[in-house]
Amino acid sequence: MRFAFWKRFSLLFDGLLACVLVLVIESISRHSVLSALLFSVGSPLTFLYNALLIFTTLLILYFFKRRMFVRVIIAAFWLILGIINGCVLANRVTPFNFTDLKLVGDLFDMGNSKYLTTAEEAAVIIALVALSAFLVFFAIRGPKYQGRIHRIRSAVCVAALVFALPVITETAIQSDVLADYFGNLAEGYQEYGFVYSFAASAVDTGMSEPDDYSEETIAAIADSVETEETSIDTDDLPNIIVVQLETFIDPYELNFLAYSEDPIPNFRSLMENYTSGYLTVPVVGAGTANTEFEVLTGMGIQFFGLGEYPYKTVLKETVCESIADDLSQLGYGTHAIHNNGGNFYSRATVFSQMGFDTFTSKELMNITEYNEYGTWPTDGILVGETEKVLDSTEDKSDFVFTITVQSHGSYPTEAVLEDPEIEVAGGGTEEEQYQWEYYINELHEVDTFIGDLIAMLEERDEKTVVVLYGDHLPTMGLSDEDMNNGSIYQTTYATWNNFGLEKEDADLAAYQLLAYITDQLDIHEGTMFTYHQSAMKAGATEDASYVTDWELLQYDLLYGELYSYGGEQKYEASDLVMGVEEVVIASAEISGGREELVISGENFTPSSVVYLNGGAVETEYISENELRISVPDGAEGENTVVVCQVGSNSTVFRSSNEVSVRF
Repeated sequence: MRFAFWKRFSLLFDGLLACVLVLVIESISRHSVLSALLFSVGSPLTFLYNALLIFTTLLILYFFKRRMFVRVIIAAFWLILGIINGCVLANRVTPFNFTDLKLVGDLFDMGNSKYLTTAEEAAVIIALVALSAFLVFFAIRGPKYQGRIHRIRSAVCVAALVFALPVITETAIQSDVLADYFGNLAEGYQEYGFVYSFAASAVDTGMSEPDDYSEETIAAIADSVETEETSIDTDDLPNIIVVQLETFIDPYELNFLAYSEDPIPNFRSLMENYTSGYLTVPVVGAGTANTEFEVLTGMGIQFFGLGEYPYKTVLKETVCESIADDLSQLGYGTHAIHNNGGNFYSRATVFSQMGFDTFTSKELMNITEYNEYGTWPTDGILVGETEKVLDSTEDKSDFVFTITVQSHGSYPTEAVLEDPEIEVAGGGTEEEQYQWEYYINELHEVDTFIGDLIAMLEERDEKTVVVLYGDHLPTMGLSDEDMNNGSIYQTTYATWNNFGLEKEDADLAAYQLLAYITDQLDIHEGTMFTYHQSAMKAGATEDASYVTDWELLQYDLLYGELYSYGGEQKYEASDLVMGVEEVVIASAEISGGREELVISGENFTPSSVVYLNGGAVETEYISENELRISVPDGAEGENTVVVCQVGSNSTVFRSSNEVSVRF
């Protein structure tokens, strides 16, 4: 009787189940049952739309005999997504979205980032094993539907609802029940629910063609751009060094903390003496690559899908005009430097699509020092790496894009610093206090790197301008009310130069930054950068047409017919070279009674791997001049030895010369 009742009203029960799942998911995501209840009562239509999406997936079960088992599988799927989002939001401001699934490899590449403790990792593994065991048991012993399965009728119902969903969605968007763009991703998830937001991030990728996109429209935009020709003499072009500072902010913008002394005196001096200002960035707490994308291209993240990372989507396959391309036209050498993995955010691929000549990632660096928490390399090594890049080109100006990593999260909730140089007060709970104390002292060390970088450049007899900016705020529950500037989407930028460039402060968006700086240098190159220069000079950046035309140009360059280039791609992916120093084997000699092979040479790093006869073997890093391997059993006769700089997924970034050795 009980099962007959369930059978008769199963659609109603599945509808109720969908509502319960949404309520549970929102409770987990918001870390509050009350907040989830307020969402369901305060935005009932939005709540029901989220339930409708889950209900649609539940209809799949009517194609199977073991309906209860399939029902449990679908419910578990949505609950796991909600749990992941809850865990993510416990460690960063940006919620879990579909693009994050494309970053799983990057998370493994980060290694010891400590986003999860060992205990938490063990708990996740135990939970997944338990769930798998339960599902296997339920698949074998669970109830089985005894009636006739009406597959055609079920298929018609599912198809009807699936085809109706776009109409319902568009109606909901037009009625402000939903939104198709979130200016603030975190707030969007809060307002419109996790299920809808995550689903939208899965299907809403790339850019849609603007309604008025045409060759005539693009030509009209090009005609409206008014900039001078680049007037600076080729022999007088300055080096341009842009430094993206990981999670770097002005600590005095936090209105609830106090410090024993200024944590960033070097950066403060630059702000006071050279062009500086606030920088509006597109992300908070995470998403470094999206700020980076805007700075390097002059394009906008806002035109892509919810939570999308262009580095992981369109730029993996599409050439994208960047500042590197534009400066290359003037004869610049273009270089990227980052003390993290070359594959992180697919940078080794993306920087080629952006036209860079070289990319020095951590695999090409002799990194030996890490921050006190042991999670990230310190940034001091970037001073020497920048100098190497500048020395690598002769009779040529350089554009160098340097990305730091030391102050990356997460931040310890226990005491790590025995004697912190900067004392911090006002952090809140004991755990929060430890986090803020650690973070502020990391900023102080990054500021030391800034001072050392400027000191190194001051000693060089080269005309140089430096631009430094923070990519986003840290993840520690910050809100607009916590900031003196009133926005968690504002960081700070500062500059330096050694040739008397006038101080002209301005508050900018990330996509405007290099257009503004190059304009000061009388450099007027590039589709996007000249567009922004023209609009800023005309005071038109607040006009509606500024954003509309900007979107049209971006679509044309990335997805359209390339009308801006006369219908043909103007740029090509570069033959990117990893690092600027050759990896050299000087000798390979047998040692230890034929048990070891000692490889001597130059520019070895902890990422160096010896390849014996074309195959990788376990390698012991001794120093930048020495590596060792064990002689394999049975190795006799002539053998070839090559040293490769290897990144994640066994990617070979650079190889040495080949030498022969006889065992």
